Amino acid sequence: MTGAASRSKSGGAGNVYPDLLENGAHLSASQFLRRYEAMPEVKKAELINGIVYMASPVRFDQHGEPDSLVQTWLGNYAIATPGIKSATNTTARLGPDDVPQPDGLLLIMPECGGQSRLNEKGYLQGAPEFVVEVAASSSSLDAHEKLDSYRRAGVREYLLWRTAQRAIDWWVLEDDEYHALAVGADGILRSRVLPGLWLDVAALLNGDGATLIAKLQEGLQSTAHGDFAAELKARSLRRRSGESR
Repeated sequence: MTGAASRSKSGGAGNVYPDLLENGAHLSASQFLRRYEAMPEVKKAELINGIVYMASPVRFDQHGEPDSLVQTWLGNYAIATPGIKSATNTTARLGPDDVPQPDGLLLIMPECGGQSRLNEKGYLQGAPEFVVEVAASSSSLDAHEKLDSYRRAGVREYLLWRTAQRAIDWWVLEDDEYHALAVGADGILRSRVLPGLWLDVAALLNGDGATLIAKLQEGLQSTAHGDFAAELKARSLRRRSGESR
């Protein structure tokens, strides 16, 4: 029996390589993070419903370039909205069996009423408000197991770009269930959770960054976004005032 074949996927006492991550291993969140930290050469691994998933090589056209465009969109929104942070490929501990590493995310900062925060090791603890995944297949982990993971954890909106199918799915959490966000008659998806986060679907699918950002700028100039930014600022001021007493 080879060394690889002799490893226990359950992570039990019979595992002769207890500090290694393996695709398909069954682990708790704590076990997963300990092993991930011990393998700095591994750039992306996730724990979904207690099962380890290791990343495959990334194609330029199906993931690398689309992911870059999404990050530009998210980053522009965060820069224009004090109280919002964006991040890419960030490990998030959502629960005892779920530690995904979403391609992109937006979160409301804790002092502004957000539902996630950094733990003592710098990992996200709890669900960010908005998560984005870029996937090449409609039958991928992102469209099924990971969708359930985000729903269970309370991620309020989840955007999945299925690049091979040239399709965008955007779900909103309502009564513990995900429901599809309806696209407007003008072809624009508008976030319910993060006012002003507008997505020109055609521009994203066509890789038209200029149009994508121009439409986002319209959202950032909307009254709804202005009111949201003011509310985030007010929450932060109330929090600081309470702490200073």
